[in-house]
Amino acid sequence: MKNKMTALLIEDNQAIAKQIVSFLEGHGWTVDYASTGKMGIELAVSLNFDVIILDLNLPDIDGLSVCKAIKQEANINLPILMLTARDSFEDKHKGFNLGADDYVTKPFDLRELALRCDALSRRTQLHEEHIINCGQLSIDSRAHQATWHDQKIKLTKVGFIILKKLASEYPYPVSRSDIIDQVWGDEPPESNALKSHIYTLRKSFDEVGMRNILCTISNIGYQLKGLDD
Repeated sequence: MKNKMTALLIEDNQAIAKQIVSFLEGHGWTVDYASTGKMGIELAVSLNFDVIILDLNLPDIDGLSVCKAIKQEANINLPILMLTARDSFEDKHKGFNLGADDYVTKPFDLRELALRCDALSRRTQLHEEHIINCGQLSIDSRAHQATWHDQKIKLTKVGFIILKKLASEYPYPVSRSDIIDQVWGDEPPESNALKSHIYTLRKSFDEVGMRNILCTISNIGYQLKGLDD
């Protein structure tokens, strides 16, 4: 793990917080700590961190609301790892829809937590400005909107997540498993769910003239093409 990485831990349990801070600092991280959601939001939007570790159960503001606020107010798209005792699909689904990038369920192995934090920090596209531009395609992560030649693309929540993932990897293909993991995490949907969302996404593309942009790559997944033409 590389040194001088920065993390913000938002956790009200003092014992857990002490363990996480001590472990990460022992691996060369610089860790800031907030015991409330309000303090966490203030630190997140005023300082830049490589990753945010966010407890779902906080005394003042629910972790999901904190996640949403950080994603909307921070000037960069900070990667957020949810730390929670809740393990239901519904909670994970809500978290990912609000912008969470990963999920760890209590109790957890501190070594796994550190590895996941390091992996999130290495995804350089998550540290870029909220606007992703690929040719005439523009994606605004803060507004959850995408445009093609300045025409707004009508997208579902899942469609937006898929498009953002494909754009962040452009011009390379993205595997089906990577897309499924990005959208649904550890709770994959029924076998035809992704195909259905891809079909809907293609229809949205057609409405703004983005034909033949979203391609199926046999035995791999999907790829955006021709955005620079």
